[in-house]
Amino acid sequence: MNKKGPVSEFIQKHYKHFNAATLVDAAQAYEQQLVLGNKMMITLAGAMSTAELGISLAEMIRQGKVDIITCTGANLEEDVFNLVAHDFYKRVPHYRDLSPQDEEELLKNHFNRVTDTCIPEEEAMRRIEDHLVEAWVDAKNKGERYFPHQFFYKILLSGKLEYQIDPKNSWLLAAAERNLPIIVPGWEDSTCGNFFAGHCIEELIHPGILKTGIEYMIFLADWYQKNAGTNGVGFFQIGGGIAGDFPICVVPMIHQDLQLPGVPVWSYFCQISDSTTSYGSYSGAVPNEKITWGKLHVSSPKFVIESDATIVAPLIFAYLLGW
Repeated sequence: MNKKGPVSEFIQKHYKHFNAATLVDAAQAYEQQLVLGNKMMITLAGAMSTAELGISLAEMIRQGKVDIITCTGANLEEDVFNLVAHDFYKRVPHYRDLSPQDEEELLKNHFNRVTDTCIPEEEAMRRIEDHLVEAWVDAKNKGERYFPHQFFYKILLSGKLEYQIDPKNSWLLAAAERNLPIIVPGWEDSTCGNFFAGHCIEELIHPGILKTGIEYMIFLADWYQKNAGTNGVGFFQIGGGIAGDFPICVVPMIHQDLQLPGVPVWSYFCQISDSTTSYGSYSGAVPNEKITWGKLHVSSPKFVIESDATIVAPLIFAYLLGW
C-alpha cells in the first residue's frame, strides 16, 4: 500500500491504547481489506459534509479506496451547499453560549445552525433548489425517473454551478465524476426533500419521478451480489441511524428473504460512534450483536471507536491515503 506520511507515522507512534489503539487497528484492517481486493462501503450519518469531511473523503473516492457510499439526505445536499456557498457560511465557535434570542436572530438572518456552523439559506439552499427544480421538471416532462443522488449528479456535472471551495474537496463531486453508487435511504428527511414535497403539493412535479427507498434496497441487493466476491464487502460506518442500519440489512435480506445462502456476509465492520448500548440503541450495539442478525461472521474483523467522527474519520482516511 501507500508509503506512510507524517500523520500516519504520528498515529502509529502515539496511538497505543484504548480508542486511539482501536483507530489504528481499524485503519490497518481496512487497508488489509483493500489488499485482499474486497470492495468497501462507507456510511455517513450526522453532519459530516458540513464538517468538511470531503477534504479527505473525496481523495479516498478518487484513489478507489471506497466503492459505494450510503448517506443521509442531509449529507448528500450539505456537501453541495458547502461547495457553492462556503464564503457565506457563518461559524459560531461560542455556540454553547447562545441564548434563545441569539438563535432567533440567526433565524431572522436566514442562517440555519449546525452546531458551530450556520448554513446560509439564500446562498446555499435556495440556489441549489433552482437547479434541482430544473432537473426535476425536465425528468417529469421526459417521463423519466431517477434516484435522489442521480439528480445531484446531474446538476454537479452540468457545468452550471459556481464553486466557492476547491472542487477537489467535494466528496459528492468526486463521486459524480466516478459515477460511484450511492444509497440515500430516507432522503425525504432532508431540506431538499422538503423542497421536493412542496413542489409536488404545488403540482409543479409529481412524486413518481423519484425512485424510492425500496428501489434503493433492490439496487443494493443486486450490487452486493455482483461485488461481494468470495469474501464479502467491508462496512465502515460513521455515526449511526439509517445511514448504517439500512444498508447493513441487505445481507440478511439476501439470505433469509431471497433464500440465497451462498452470498458472503460483510467482510469487515468498523463504527465510529458515541451511542450507548445500555440505552437500547441499535447504533450503540456492539458488533457481535450483528452476528445474531446474520450480518457479520464470527471471524469478521470488528471495531467500535467511541469518539468524535469529525476527528477520527479524517485520521483513518489519512492513514489509508498515506498522508
